[in-house]
Amino acid sequence: MTFLKNFVNVLSVASISFILLSSVFAFIVYFNLFDGRIKSKPGIAFIALGLFLAVTGLWITPLLYLSIAYFLSLWALANLGGRLWERKTGLWLLIAGAGGFALSLLDPNFFLIAAKPDNVPIGAMIFLLGIFTWIALRKAYYNDKQMATGGIPFEKTETNEKLFVWPDLVYTEMLCMIVLTIVMIVWSVGLRAPLEEAANPTSSPNPAKAPWYFLGLQEMLVYFDPWLAGVVLPTLIIVGLMAIPYIDTNPKGNGYYSFRERKWEIGVFLYGFLVLWSFLIITGTFLRGPNWNFFGPYEFWDPNKLEPLVNIDLSELIWVKALAMPLPKLWIIREAPGLILVLLYLGLAPALAKGPFRRFYLKMGGPRFYVGAYLFLIMLALPIKMVLRWLFNLKYIVHIQEIFFNI
Repeated sequence: MTFLKNFVNVLSVASISFILLSSVFAFIVYFNLFDGRIKSKPGIAFIALGLFLAVTGLWITPLLYLSIAYFLSLWALANLGGRLWERKTGLWLLIAGAGGFALSLLDPNFFLIAAKPDNVPIGAMIFLLGIFTWIALRKAYYNDKQMATGGIPFEKTETNEKLFVWPDLVYTEMLCMIVLTIVMIVWSVGLRAPLEEAANPTSSPNPAKAPWYFLGLQEMLVYFDPWLAGVVLPTLIIVGLMAIPYIDTNPKGNGYYSFRERKWEIGVFLYGFLVLWSFLIITGTFLRGPNWNFFGPYEFWDPNKLEPLVNIDLSELIWVKALAMPLPKLWIIREAPGLILVLLYLGLAPALAKGPFRRFYLKMGGPRFYVGAYLFLIMLALPIKMVLRWLFNLKYIVHIQEIFFNI
């Protein structure tokens, strides 16, 4: 039991869990939604990544734990195949998850965090998020199977079935209202409201956390400058969501579940929402403890724990570490490597339009393609910056303190 707790604690480190989540997501998409095969280029790439993690883990212990979890996850998913979307399999996954959560509550450190009134609804939302994502992908999987044999989506067989608002819909809504009222009453009696004393400027909570719906933004502040994490990126998220109907004009998959007919759109959305945004909220809620340090789910939140991090900028890596020179005083010379790197990254959009994504460019047209491509590149900037922060303690790629411009 102690080994399992230590194993989970190690996997809960942000860099490790993020790599595992990303690889498992990619594996599910390829093998369980596209019916991929191990004996293929992507399959060999997955195996090569696991072997690389295992070999590297001989020197870096957390990566050894990651490689074990990686191969176990891939082995289970590959053996399940299409059975992953069967109701029986989904029920067993739910039982396993609920059982593991219930057993974890026996640990005092886990119980202290998971049973906190603020965190109870977030824990419930994690289960609901997994359940409804599984249901949606299950419907998409079986619709794709049915359409591949010349059939029609299941939703189109229901178009002739009509229900009246009264009494059918109103009756259902009344039952839901009664059930939810009972749940809220039991909840309010069983758990104390998480009310605290009036704000005291002489006593700040440690850690000082935003409400759960802002924890993703608060976590982004670790990797980006405040004006980017708090203003620019949230604005682009809202604008990007508003622009989706105008960027994605694919008529297929409209009104029914399908993955193959809009695999890029659904894949990018699910990765951004589940692996990035939901991951940041879960990390900020359950893994960020005193002094904003990382703690495993079974680890005691010790306020005296100190993990000194030496923040370093790209300019320091280039001029001081690599070239053994002092930093140039003129900022445009000092930050030239970072500025060039950022411009090259933004230049990927035209390169993609002429290369692997040319068919998207021809189908969508220039304006819609470039808007979607730049939103996609900005979204990918988050995991890239996260990995650079974890591996090299890299704080800024471009750090121009003279004009308060940092990336």
